[in-house]
Amino acid sequence: MKKVLGALLLGATIVSAFIAYSMYTNHSAKQTAAIEQKQAAKKAEKKTEKKKKPVLKIQDLTYQLKDSRTGQVMKEFKPVHYKDKDVYDQEIKQLASDLAKGIDTPMQNIKMDANGSLTGGSKQIILKEAELVKNLQNLNTKQLDVKVPIYETAPNVTAASAQGIADVSLASYSTRFRPSDTSRNRNVQLSAEAINNVILGPGDSFSYNQTVGERTAERGYQPAPEIINKQLVMGIGGGICQTSSTLFNAIDGAGLQVTARSHHSKHVGYVPAGRDATVSWGGPDFKFTNNKDYPVVIKAYANVNTGVLTVDVRTSQHAI
Repeated sequence: MKKVLGALLLGATIVSAFIAYSMYTNHSAKQTAAIEQKQAAKKAEKKTEKKKKPVLKIQDLTYQLKDSRTGQVMKEFKPVHYKDKDVYDQEIKQLASDLAKGIDTPMQNIKMDANGSLTGGSKQIILKEAELVKNLQNLNTKQLDVKVPIYETAPNVTAASAQGIADVSLASYSTRFRPSDTSRNRNVQLSAEAINNVILGPGDSFSYNQTVGERTAERGYQPAPEIINKQLVMGIGGGICQTSSTLFNAIDGAGLQVTARSHHSKHVGYVPAGRDATVSWGGPDFKFTNNKDYPVVIKAYANVNTGVLTVDVRTSQHAI
C-alpha cells in the first residue's frame, strides 16, 4: 500500500512540475514575443521618421561668406544653380570678381622725403578670386560658412634697410622731349615728381597709376597730345606715358620683374619700338615687383630746360 501511495505522490509531483514548466515557458514566450513586437515597432517607427526627414540639398541652403581676416559676414549666398556646373561656375566667378573690386587695393609705396626720412606707404589688399571660386565649388551641407580669402601685404621697408639706399645706380635711362612744348612738359614733370624717391623693399609691388594718381586739371595736369586708337588727340595728362616708358626701361635694365605692360597703338618717338609702356587712368597700367633681396629707390628727374627725362634705379653699396 505504501508503495502505491508513493508512486501516486511521485506521479502527482511530476505532473505538477510539468504544468508549472509549461506555464513558465508559455509566459516567457509571450514576453519574448511582446519584446520582439515592440522592437519591430520601434524599427518601423524609425524608418518612417527617416522617410519623413527632408534630404538637405546644397542648392536649397544659404551660406555665409566670411572675411578670412575678421570672420565677419560679407555676403549671404544661395547656390541655386549648384547642379548646373557651367551656369554655377560662371555665377561664382562673377561673384568673386564683384567682391574683389570692393576689396583689392594696390600697395602704396613708401617714399623718402627731402630729409631722408621714410614717409607714407600702405599695405596691399588682395582677394584671391580663384581660391574663393574653389571654396564655392566645394560646398557641403554640414558647413555653411565659406572663407573669403583676403591677404594683406605691407611695404617691406624699414629705416635700417633704407640706409644709404641711393648710393649705387643699378640702371639708368633717359629720354628727350621738346622744351618748347610747355603743357606736355608740365605733365612729364608732374608724373616724374610722383615716382621720384619711391622705395620698394624685397617683394614690394609698384603700380604706375596708383603712384601717379588720376590725371586731372585740379591736380595741375595740362591738355596735351596723346595716342588713342592710333590717333593723336588732346587729353588731360598727355605725355605721362613718356615717364612710364622711361621708367620701364630703367627698371628692366636693373632686372626688376615687370608684371603688367602694354604697348601704344602706334610707335612713339622717345623710345625704340617695343620699349614703351602706355598707361591711362582706369585702363592699362604699368606694374612691376622688386624681385631683389634688398630695397631699391627710384630717382626721376625731368629737366624742362634741357628737355631730358632721366629715371635712375639705385640701392645701397652694402646691399649688392
